[in-house]
Amino acid sequence: MSAPTATAANPAALRRCRHWVFDMDGTLTVAVHDFALIRRELGVPPEADILDHLASLPAGEAAAAHAWLLEHEHRLADGARPAPGAVDLVRTLCGRGATLGILTRNVRPVALRILATLGIADCFDPGAILGRDEAAPKPDPDGLLRLARRWGVAPAAMAMVGDHVYDLDCARAAGAPAILVNACASAWPGRADHAPGDCAGLAALIADAG
Repeated sequence: MSAPTATAANPAALRRCRHWVFDMDGTLTVAVHDFALIRRELGVPPEADILDHLASLPAGEAAAAHAWLLEHEHRLADGARPAPGAVDLVRTLCGRGATLGILTRNVRPVALRILATLGIADCFDPGAILGRDEAAPKPDPDGLLRLARRWGVAPAAMAMVGDHVYDLDCARAAGAPAILVNACASAWPGRADHAPGDCAGLAALIADAG
């Protein structure tokens, strides 16, 4: 029998979902990135995507910009703080035997460092932590599709949890349920299948017997 599809029309299936993928910054952690500062330091136009802009630079400039960005991200990692309810949610899912992954526009070593700082690294298979060097950055669905293949499930049997429209669009492009936390659903109307408020709200949603 195929795994249940966790769609907005089938919240009970979301409660039975066994494969969860999380964004990192602003989802499992309190958002601390100052993107305006990053854009100023790297000369990225206000309307441009940072990673897309860096990819368009000549090789030497791109390497220097990526080196600055990586050092900046490492500095932030040790001070990472969990978002409300994030640690309890991850521990609850892990305790149920769910398979957990990370899909982040950060780099994998920084993601691993943040998980260690939060005290939940043991809940994740390191091979299921994908950063911008392992998969095309969100909103491209490449990372979710890679995790689906790794786990041997259809994307519809997974759930993607994030705080940004890139997470939602990534999920929808892959065919996975899109769950928005720590952001207002009205910012991106129609993009989220579930918007429980924060990780504590999501924990309550999947604990509800309906």
